[in-house]
Amino acid sequence: MTDTPLPHPATGTLFVSPVPPGTGWPGDPATPETPVARTAAQVRRLARDTGLDELDARVSVCRACPRLVRWREQVAHAKRASYADEPYWGRPVPGLGPPDAPILVVGLAPAANGANRTGRLFTGDRSGDWLFASLHRVGLATQGTSVHADDGLELVDTRMVATVRCAPPDNKPTNTERDTCAPWIEAELRLLAEHVRVAVALGGFGWDATLRTYAAIGWQVPRPKPRFGHGAEAVLTDGTRTIMLLGCFHPSQQNTFTGRLTESMLDDVLGRAAALGRTARD
Repeated sequence: MTDTPLPHPATGTLFVSPVPPGTGWPGDPATPETPVARTAAQVRRLARDTGLDELDARVSVCRACPRLVRWREQVAHAKRASYADEPYWGRPVPGLGPPDAPILVVGLAPAANGANRTGRLFTGDRSGDWLFASLHRVGLATQGTSVHADDGLELVDTRMVATVRCAPPDNKPTNTERDTCAPWIEAELRLLAEHVRVAVALGGFGWDATLRTYAAIGWQVPRPKPRFGHGAEAVLTDGTRTIMLLGCFHPSQQNTFTGRLTESMLDDVLGRAAALGRTARD
């Protein structure tokens, strides 16, 4: 089922929701010929032996988790009232940022009416408003807002990824969905490993996922597992290279509205990441 075509808020081009691959959505990495994973085994196979651009494309058309596919597309059809006149991306969301970035930011999953609508990670919701404003203040983004996938934003020395690539109901993927999706982030971190020297994990889920993923691709992680906390640090190594892992409270409304996470707290962690990234560049 598809909706009546609606104009993209930046380009005015008409799109149905969800957006079919290769139809001109800004930043869409896929084409109609991009192979589609429909099972966990197919995710594992398609995540292997490919470059980052093709990996992004394959991620963006994945259909391996039936519950997540139903949910993301249901939201794309129903739409939040405030976005009823916009098309919704309604597909998995690939990583964002340059392939040679020394800084990695790891989040949980796209928001149902944020990245699931815009097709860009952390874009179009309040968490993204906080995150991109802070990235801009510390010099890791060219602007402090990210509203849609054609607004001119570029990340500086930073690559952003989600642990689970589809918007989950209640922001809670199941363990099976997490594990089905894991080969995508494992493949991405392998491709980025030559350059990444600092990783910022947003929330406890991002912290655990970062440690689990690096262990899965052969890196040594501390034992016992380091505890998550805002400003927590851990060192990961593959024997020749090291990555500093930084913990950061997630910029969710629950954290920002209650004051558990303030702008200065977020700036402190991202500013430390920026400093470490600059040192790695030098």
